[in-house]
Amino acid sequence: MKRSERLVAMTHYLLDHPRELVSLPFFSETYQAAKSSISEDLGIINQMFQKESIGYLQTVSGAAGGVKYIPQFSKAYSESFVSRLCERLEDPERLLPGGYLFMSDLLGDPHTVRDIGRLFASAFADKEVDVVMTVATKGIPLAYAVASYLNVPVVIARRDPKVTEGSTVSINYVSGSTKKIQTMVLTKRSLKENSRVLIIDDFMKAGGTIAGMQNLLKEFNAVTAGIGVLAEAEDEDEDRVVEDYLSLVQILNVDDRNKQIKVATGNLLDKIT
Repeated sequence: MKRSERLVAMTHYLLDHPRELVSLPFFSETYQAAKSSISEDLGIINQMFQKESIGYLQTVSGAAGGVKYIPQFSKAYSESFVSRLCERLEDPERLLPGGYLFMSDLLGDPHTVRDIGRLFASAFADKEVDVVMTVATKGIPLAYAVASYLNVPVVIARRDPKVTEGSTVSINYVSGSTKKIQTMVLTKRSLKENSRVLIIDDFMKAGGTIAGMQNLLKEFNAVTAGIGVLAEAEDEDEDRVVEDYLSLVQILNVDDRNKQIKVATGNLLDKIT
């Protein structure tokens, strides 16, 4: 195999296996090349990953060592992406009755969702996440995007139990915005004890749903490794029940009468270096 062909094949493998430790002997045997050549190839790939702001290769030394592809955006690209996202959300055409915003087009755009997933994965890279959790339904594409870059499974809490999921654990929680009692269920086979769980959701106001997920995790003796939300809404009349979280954007004001929306960057960018 020519070096150019080997570089393409190795790059493709690393992109498909983020955060997975890959040994030099594996590449050497797979592509029939000397370890010294493989090391040079990895140096070229790492240089290009960083130049294109798609991450870097982390070297693990020792007999059981190798390299890991760590997906990551540069600070400049992250700021540019979030700024464009804010502009899209400020479009007055997104206003819905009751002061809600239409966001389904963003959650249905594969490219946008992938970029959001990579940003969250970059921000929570140091949290040793075992699984990503969300609640049905709009948070599902975000959760899968984040999990794909962290290379961990996804679990989905639902409002109603499904017969195909077997035995479930359910809790009642109080919605932060409506103050209504709601139910949340999760199949018993979803989580192992002491799992470190990253909670991802599309929107947060008072945080009642996320607090419900945290309480549900306690039933599994699992730990909340972090909380990430696409958009948070500011409301002076609401007491937020969740404090330690990262948001991509903040909905500061929705003026239904004057057809104006004010959106600002969230605190997630503070975690991107």
